[in-house]
Amino acid sequence: MIPFLLRGLARWRRRHPTLPLLGDTRLRREREAALLRWTVKVLGAEMAQRFYAAGLAGPAAPVPAGPTHVGVTSRSCRQADIEHDWLRHWAGLIGTPPVYHRKLWEDCFILQAAWEAGMLAPGRRALGFAVGREALPAILAAHGVAVVATDLDAGDARARDWIETGQHGTAAEGLHRPALQSRAEFDALVRFRQADMARLPAELQQGGFDLVWSACAMEHLGSLDRGLAFVESAMRCLKPGGIAVHTTEFNLDARGGTLGRGSTVLYQRRHLEALAQRLAAAGHRMLPLDDGHGDGMLDRFVDLPPQEHEAPPLGAIFPPHLRLSVRGFPVTSAGIVVVAGLGRP
Repeated sequence: MIPFLLRGLARWRRRHPTLPLLGDTRLRREREAALLRWTVKVLGAEMAQRFYAAGLAGPAAPVPAGPTHVGVTSRSCRQADIEHDWLRHWAGLIGTPPVYHRKLWEDCFILQAAWEAGMLAPGRRALGFAVGREALPAILAAHGVAVVATDLDAGDARARDWIETGQHGTAAEGLHRPALQSRAEFDALVRFRQADMARLPAELQQGGFDLVWSACAMEHLGSLDRGLAFVESAMRCLKPGGIAVHTTEFNLDARGGTLGRGSTVLYQRRHLEALAQRLAAAGHRMLPLDDGHGDGMLDRFVDLPPQEHEAPPLGAIFPPHLRLSVRGFPVTSAGIVVVAGLGRP
């Protein structure tokens, strides 16, 4: 009983770092730990700014006129990708400079994999899960792809956090990008509907799509296995020869522990290898996973989470975000590419 009360008190103190009469309630070591986290982020931001100034990434980086074929397979995010022409092209279409952020990498990875597979072409059909307000539906439509964009019912309690952070989608209006195509052209190709990734509607699982995708969504289904089960179910939405591209949270510590249940789980290489075996048993093929850590300086920088209640002590900064700490685990993004087969071999 006492340990439970102590844990509850600790959680209460983290939520109430200052009180009207007592002021700052944090211990000295807690304040110094917060400053140490801030110092790490400042140093990371300085490294990134030097790379931006050199034109390796950021606003000064040249944007190629067209996409670049690199033979992408399933892979983890790394600094060299942000500095490569293949990512710069898609970042330009998304409308952002190629910055050192794994979320930008995820969108660009999905587009690169789809383009290399020949799926960004008129006549193709694509299905996106948990699309929120992504630019991907508009970019696909600009290439002539017919898109069904889905997200969780706004009335579902699980959608609350995404709604509060502005990441939930409820209609096609939030997906249109005027810089890419007219509203009439967009409406002719993009349709929005509600869908629960944990229980995919039967009408979507009829093998009518050339491409299915999700960006950092499968890890929010409650457990590691639920996310893997979603990937397997989504394969039933594809035509033979179609591809699935999914990105997810990836724990770079392959041998240590991980988060297996909860609102966010962390996949390791062994989980994705097991998924590849399950997909192969169903007649599909996951492209080989390249999970090299990368050899760039920012591949070894782990962004530490600031406390939500703490204002920046020395002004706003923008550290690189290719790796981050999630409850002490070193995490990045990884993407998998799966080619749909005819069924069980």
